Amino acid sequence: MPVQRTFLGRPIRLQMPPRRFQLLFIFVGFFIYALFVYGPPSSADIPSYEQVSEAVKHPHLPNLPDIHKLPDLPDLSIPKVFGPSAHKPPVQPNSTTSSSYRAIEWFADFKWRNPFSSTITLDENRAVLPPLKRRPPIYTYYDARGKEDKEVSEAENRLILAWRRAWWAQGFQPQVLSRDEAQKHPQYELVQRMRLGKIDPRVELEMMRWLAWGHMRGGILTNWLALPMAKYDNPMLSFLRRQEYPFLSRIESLQNGVFFGEAAAVEEAIKKAIGSELFKNTTANKDKIAALKNDAGAIVNLLTKDDIAVDSKANGVAYYSTSTINSAYKSLGDKLGDKAKAEGLDLLATLINSHLHLTFQTLFPDGLAVVKPLPEHTTALMDEAIEIARNLTQCAASPLPKSCPPNLPKCSPCDPAKPLKLELIPSLKNVSALYTVGTVPHPYTLNSLHYMRDSIDAEFLRREAHRDMWISALTKGSLGEQHSGADHVLYFKEAVASPTSVSNSLWLTAERPTQADLDWVFGFNLPQKASTNDEPTSKSGITIFPRAKPPKPLEGVKPQEEKWLRTEEDRLKKARQAIKSTDKNYQSVVAMVEQWNLADTEAWKFSRAFSARRRVERKKWEEEEQKYAGSEKKSGVQTAGGGSRWSD
Repeated sequence: MPVQRTFLGRPIRLQMPPRRFQLLFIFVGFFIYALFVYGPPSSADIPSYEQVSEAVKHPHLPNLPDIHKLPDLPDLSIPKVFGPSAHKPPVQPNSTTSSSYRAIEWFADFKWRNPFSSTITLDENRAVLPPLKRRPPIYTYYDARGKEDKEVSEAENRLILAWRRAWWAQGFQPQVLSRDEAQKHPQYELVQRMRLGKIDPRVELEMMRWLAWGHMRGGILTNWLALPMAKYDNPMLSFLRRQEYPFLSRIESLQNGVFFGEAAAVEEAIKKAIGSELFKNTTANKDKIAALKNDAGAIVNLLTKDDIAVDSKANGVAYYSTSTINSAYKSLGDKLGDKAKAEGLDLLATLINSHLHLTFQTLFPDGLAVVKPLPEHTTALMDEAIEIARNLTQCAASPLPKSCPPNLPKCSPCDPAKPLKLELIPSLKNVSALYTVGTVPHPYTLNSLHYMRDSIDAEFLRREAHRDMWISALTKGSLGEQHSGADHVLYFKEAVASPTSVSNSLWLTAERPTQADLDWVFGFNLPQKASTNDEPTSKSGITIFPRAKPPKPLEGVKPQEEKWLRTEEDRLKKARQAIKSTDKNYQSVVAMVEQWNLADTEAWKFSRAFSARRRVERKKWEEEEQKYAGSEKKSGVQTAGGGSRWSD
C-alpha cells in the first residue's frame, strides 16, 4: 500500500507539472547557467551608430583565405571517354542538309508565320518552315516486255519519267507498279489459269494492272500517258489530293486513263470482273473476251453502271491515248510503228513536254516578273533569275508546234513573234496571273554589291550601312515604309510558302551558283537549245524556237556598263567566298552583318531552307524509286541537275 505523505497534518500530493511549464523551467535554467559561465555581455561587443552607418555605406564580403583550395569546375569542352554521355535533344527527320556555308537546318511547325525563327527554335541557324504536306500516292502500271530493244525501253522510261515529273510537281507521289505487285494479289493465280495473254495481251495487261492496284489498297490509278495539265488548284486535282473517294470512279472523257476509289471498292470490282460468266469458258468466249479491250478497258466492260461511277467531264488531265494520238496528232502516230518505235516515243515525249510548258504559260497571262529591288549595282545578282525566266518564256521545242494538249483543244500555241511578257519589277506584286522569280541575297552579299565594297568591317556597318535594305525595298510597293521589319518578313514568308502563292513564284539564293531539281518544280524540262537566228529552225523533225529576249531595264535606272558588270561579278564571287570561309575574321564579320540585318537574314534563311527541304524530299523519294521504271537512272537521264543551262 503506497505511503501517504503529510505536511502540518495535511496530505501532500506529488504531481509533474504540465509540459509547457517543463519547457519553461528548462529554458530559464539554461539562461541562468549561461550567465554564470560566460557572464553578462560587454558594452564593447555592441556596435556603435557610426559603425553601423559605415557598414551600410561600404559593404564588403568576408575574407575567404582558402578560396583557392576549392575544387576546380569540370572542363565541359573535354569529352568524357569513360563517363556517361548526355542525350541530344530530338530532331525532326530529314531536317538538315549539307552546304558550303553552314549546314541548312529547318524545323516544321504551324508557327512558321512567326517573324523570327529563333524565337521558336532557340537556334539562330534553324529556320521554321510550314509542315510538309503529305503527298497522296498515285500509281501507274508498266509491264516491261522481256525481249525489247534497249532504245525502246529507255524511250518508254523517259515517257514514264515525264509522267512522274508532272504529277510530282502537282503535289502527288508517283509510283510505278509492275507484275511483281500483281503477283502478290490473292486473285493472281486464278487470272493466270485463264491464259488471257493468248487471247489478247491487252486484256491480260488490264487485268494485271487492276490486280497490282488492288494490292496497293486502292487510291489513284492512271495510265502513264495521262498527265496533269492545269493549275495547281484545279478542282479535279484538288479533289484527288484530298484522298476522299466515296465511290469507285472514272472519267468518261479519259476512258481508262484515270481511276480512283477506296480499297474495298477496288477489291469488289476485281472479284465481280473475275467472276464473270465469260471466264468460265474462255475458249468458247474468246471473241467476246478480246472485245473487252475497247473503250474503257476489260474491267470496266465487265462491270455494271452501279459498280463504277462515271464523271462526265474533267479538264485537269491530258490523256495521250492511242485513239487521241491517231486523230489529233496523226503524223506522230504514223511514226509509232514497230520499225521506228523508239524515235516515235521520243517525239511523243517531246510533244508532251511542250504541252506541259505551254500549259504553264497559259496559266500566267500577265507573264513573268523578275524582282529586282535596289537595282543599282545588283545586275550580276539577277543573272540567274533572268536566265530562268527567259527559259520559261521561250517557246518549247516540239514536233507539232501548232498543236494543243488533249484537254485544251482550243489553246493559243506559243508564238515567238508574240512571246510571253517578261519584265523587271522593283517590288513584289500580289497578282495571281503573274509568275514571280526572285533572288534572295545574304546581307553580306547585298552590302558588298550595293555599297561597292570588296570588304566590310564593323565601323562601316555602324556608320554607313542601313539595316534590312533588301526586304524593305522588296515589300515597299505592298506595305509601304511605315511597317516594321517583322511585318516585312511575314509578308515575304507568305509570298514564298503560303498555299495560295507557292505555285506562283520561285525564290533562289544568290550564294548557290547552280539550282538543281527545277524541272521537278515546274513538272517539265526547260528549253536547253534555241535557234541561232530570230526564226524557228527544224532538226530531226523537231522545231526549235529562238531564245527569248531579256527584259528591259527598270524605268529610271541606267544599264550598267560592261566594266562595272565585271566588277559586280568579281564582288559577287568574293562575297560567296567570304560567306563560306573558315577564317575566324571573316566569320565574325559575317555574323556581325547578320546581326545588323535581322530581317534580311531571316528572309535568306527561310528561302534557303525552303528550297533545301524541297530538294531533300525529292532526293529521298528518288532513292526509294530508282530501281523502278521511270527513274532517272533507267531513263538514261543525268541525275545531277534540272536539265538546263543554269543547272549542274
